[in-house]
Amino acid sequence: MMKKVGVWSEEDVSSWLIEEGMSEYADALRGTDGPALLRLTKEDFKRAPLSLVSSDGGQQLLERVETLQIENHMEAHKNGHTNGHAGGLPNGTTKPQRNGTLKDYRMEMVHIPIPTKEAVRTPFPAEWGKTGIAFVYAVVCFVTTTVVISVVHERVPPKEHTPPLPDKFFDLFDRVEWAFSICEINGLLLVALWLLQWLLLKYRSIIGRRFFFIVGTLYLYRCITMYITTLPVPGMHFKCSPKLLGNWEAQMRRIMKMIAGGGLSITGSHTMCGDYLYSGHTVMLTLTYLFIKEYSPKRFWWYHWLCWILSAIGIFCILLAHDHYTVDVVVAYFITTRLFWWYHTMANQQSLKETSQSNPFSRVWWYRLFQYFEENVNGTVPRNYQLPSWRAFQWSRGVKYSRLDIQ
Repeated sequence: MMKKVGVWSEEDVSSWLIEEGMSEYADALRGTDGPALLRLTKEDFKRAPLSLVSSDGGQQLLERVETLQIENHMEAHKNGHTNGHAGGLPNGTTKPQRNGTLKDYRMEMVHIPIPTKEAVRTPFPAEWGKTGIAFVYAVVCFVTTTVVISVVHERVPPKEHTPPLPDKFFDLFDRVEWAFSICEINGLLLVALWLLQWLLLKYRSIIGRRFFFIVGTLYLYRCITMYITTLPVPGMHFKCSPKLLGNWEAQMRRIMKMIAGGGLSITGSHTMCGDYLYSGHTVMLTLTYLFIKEYSPKRFWWYHWLCWILSAIGIFCILLAHDHYTVDVVVAYFITTRLFWWYHTMANQQSLKETSQSNPFSRVWWYRLFQYFEENVNGTVPRNYQLPSWRAFQWSRGVKYSRLDIQ
């Protein structure tokens, strides 16, 4: 904005908040003009309505306001020079008055505080190194899941000896052979939409490591549930690959084939049985929808509904194909949604990032890793978008200073 802060209207303040990625304050500061904005203090954030909006005690907004105060002070001082106060001498004279003393001169000097690096640092640093660690974590968990599937496949009882368990959904709906292909196609569409949306996000590094950590943890949990309880195949239509009976070389080839095909049946890479409790396809269909909705503008309701329909049809087709028991899908949906909501609740509340007796979340096993990923993220990540650039993917960036011309 070209206008001085001191003459901002209420609309100017609202526009500034949106431009700075702090639109959540727009309603609470409705009716606030420029001068009132400059008078905000920490005490204001301890009272409603600001106390109901801020999760960091207003630190992020106060840092921006402090910058505005400095700019306003500098502008006022510059105008004072223009209006005849050059050299700091009183009454606009260019020569010292007869009774002018050093004391009078010093009284005209203005102290302008220089903001420190800590005061102007971004509340949402990229930290691509942490995102890389989260990606490696997700890959390790995915590979581990594939190895466990291969191990469990050797333990699945033959369908001729152990028939499928009773399932109410199977009683109500006959199997549709092509339904599982629809499920995987919907899943690929949602993953593609999420990948495109993620590339356009301004804070893609923070959101990316959240996605990698959550999906990795979900697949790690899946390793445990698959291994401890091996369910019989859900239908007599399954054609499971023959057991290898300890042939580790052949098992490794089978594992690599499954990894290369993304664990999808339509690629012909998933021919093993036993990975039922819980459904990995349901995890991806649910998680991609949750991230798409969370990090896209609320006004894109049609986009949210489209992704929800793709997710819902995909999950329904899993059951319609009789490729998973209903309990597999229910457990996958429950664990996925709860982990997503828990993580984002903790990430958006500064008090939940601190270990204390009053914070039960700090007792979960992945809390230290969560703290490492989120320690420098202050507040709710804005849904801001920008075109990707190679500069945005730098792992670290030093503070740069520009020369200040004094006229």
